[in-house]
Amino acid sequence: MQKDRVLNLLHLHFIVFIWGFTAILGKLITIDSLPLVWIRMGLATLFIAIYILFAKFSIKVSRKTLWWLVGGGIVVALHWVTFFLAIKVSTVSVALAMMSTGAFFTALMEPFWYKRKIIGYEIFFGLMVVAGLYLIFKVETEYVYGMIIALISAFLAAVFSLINGKLVQDHKPSVISFYELGVGMVFLSIVLLFKGDFNMSLITLPQMDWVYLIVLALICTAYAFIASVKIMRVLTPYTVMLTTNLEPVYGILLAWFIFGSEEKMKPMFYVGALIILSTVIANGILKQRANIKKRVPKI
Repeated sequence: MQKDRVLNLLHLHFIVFIWGFTAILGKLITIDSLPLVWIRMGLATLFIAIYILFAKFSIKVSRKTLWWLVGGGIVVALHWVTFFLAIKVSTVSVALAMMSTGAFFTALMEPFWYKRKIIGYEIFFGLMVVAGLYLIFKVETEYVYGMIIALISAFLAAVFSLINGKLVQDHKPSVISFYELGVGMVFLSIVLLFKGDFNMSLITLPQMDWVYLIVLALICTAYAFIASVKIMRVLTPYTVMLTTNLEPVYGILLAWFIFGSEEKMKPMFYVGALIILSTVIANGILKQRANIKKRVPKI
């Protein structure tokens, strides 16, 4: 059992490393963020459909669930478009630092989503995140547009996680992702059609772009999503949460290694990013302790 836990923990770190590599691929792929996400969602939908076919899962859902899936698909499509746009107009480091606020946006919206009281430390942590963002905005003024786009993306990611938090209680993650990715692709197809960009140029790409896109869709999306769900059967949500918060760290280190001086920020940028990341982790630790206390029976 202990061996299984260690292997799954190593596997989880590998998956988080892959998620960090997503930002690198977004920088390497030469096409705009909208067609990039359209192709990513289309390929990922195909790969997950093949998985569902072999696993023989039923994809039947209720009409109410379908509407939630449609909403989730549109939100995740907009999240990915803004995420890759932020990378292209700023840097991988800036985008990932802003994206680390996503977990905290989720924490702020949870009281309203689940109709519970706001906890005192949530307000304090909110002020800490604002302080971290202030430091980053102050020293990296040339990337303000990219930062704002990345914060919008982080907010959309938080909305998406809340939607899926309800859906995953009653439906298989692979079925949820199949619908959401498929809906997202259809939604972006309509957007491209209205823009007049829905033509053969969408798939007439440089060879290396196709290589990166296949890696992005197959490994960083379909495989990572399904594997992360399986790991949660062995590891606790607390362990998964703490490890997942390493995604921006892995991504920034990879960006340093691959892109060199282009990704080197001013020292106060890293201070601000550290404040945000530390706040998100501390918030997760306190919430985990509170959940444990709730589960402990009173004598």
